[in-house]
Amino acid sequence: MSNASDFQISEFKEDELGFVCRLIDHIIDVCYTGIYPPRALQYFKEFHSAEKIMERHRKGNIILEKINGTLIATGSIVGADIFGVFVHPAFQRCGYGRTLMIELENRAKLRGCTAVELSVSLPAKKFYENLGYEMREELSIDVGEEQYLIYWKAKKPLV
Repeated sequence: MSNASDFQISEFKEDELGFVCRLIDHIIDVCYTGIYPPRALQYFKEFHSAEKIMERHRKGNIILEKINGTLIATGSIVGADIFGVFVHPAFQRCGYGRTLMIELENRAKLRGCTAVELSVSLPAKKFYENLGYEMREELSIDVGEEQYLIYWKAKKPLV
């Protein structure tokens, strides 16, 4: 992980929406292409659209991770549900995703939540299992043209 002096976690501000959208779209393009069919990629982008991000912002919290002021990761929590956890591919497997998840889980604890839930994509399954999330149910969404988006519903008790 990077030096504490150049790494920071901050609250999302509405004027950062474009940066968050571009980061998420880039990560979907890089990390999900070849794993999911094209219509599933479009589904992910719509699920994490500017409108959905703003809805999560109004209902909960979105946090950002930055290095030297550059956005490298984001995630949100609404109630006990975690959404939109994305880490730039160049910073994956460096501890930034773990740090982001700890912050989101701590915010849930402060709200009195005893567990958190999230949906897990194919590329992220091992990451969440390593963080102690239990894959409770495998699901799929028919995104049309005989293409499917496979994912898991996962839950983690907060101690």
